[in-house]
Amino acid sequence: MTDLILYHNPRCSKSRGALELLEARGLHPSIVRYLETPPSADELRGLLKRLGMTPRQLLRTCEDEYKTLNLADGSLSDAQLIDAMVAHPKLIERPILVVGDQAVVGRPPEKVLELLP
Repeated sequence: MTDLILYHNPRCSKSRGALELLEARGLHPSIVRYLETPPSADELRGLLKRLGMTPRQLLRTCEDEYKTLNLADGSLSDAQLIDAMVAHPKLIERPILVVGDQAVVGRPPEKVLELLP
């Protein structure tokens, strides 16, 4: 099977749940603690392409930074939203499982199973 990469926040119950589901199937993904090592803008664009999502769809709108940075402003460009997520990685929805050229946001955690054979 293709390598699995899990963008993971161990403090998030959904992220922990996704990891537990994978490990229960004998799978041990490479873990990216994206809050400690945020993706670059290029890496984030690659993730968005694999996810088939826009930057706005990947934003966590409940975070204080979302409100503080006025990210609800519809005139902000995709590049501006990506820059905000790079600077403030807690704005990135999680967990994200990457399998080859596909990815999925594990909300609910069972969504990660969609990419497994």
